[in-house]
Amino acid sequence: MNIAKKTSMVIALLGILIAVIAFGSDTSSQETGRRHNGLPPEAYTPCEGKNAGDKAEFVSPHGDTVTGICVQEGDQLVLRPDRPPRRDSDGRAGKNSSD
Repeated sequence: MNIAKKTSMVIALLGILIAVIAFGSDTSSQETGRRHNGLPPEAYTPCEGKNAGDKAEFVSPHGDTVTGICVQEGDQLVLRPDRPPRRDSDGRAGKNSSD
């Protein structure tokens, strides 16, 4: 095999690798249901139709009622919990420490 064919194959393989990595990154954020800034969709829904500073609440996937205040986050309002969930050792949100 000559050098031109080897170079073409290496470039093609690198292109495929980059595409796979980019696609994998995009789907992992979609699978977790989180927005790019790490906030779950549940943080946005309770503040729809409200103003910054309004109180809001929602029921978490764990069945807990989360209360807080709507704050401006970029161009949207997001619920800032009164009691943010503690993080597990692997970085995932867990239950509040006093629950």
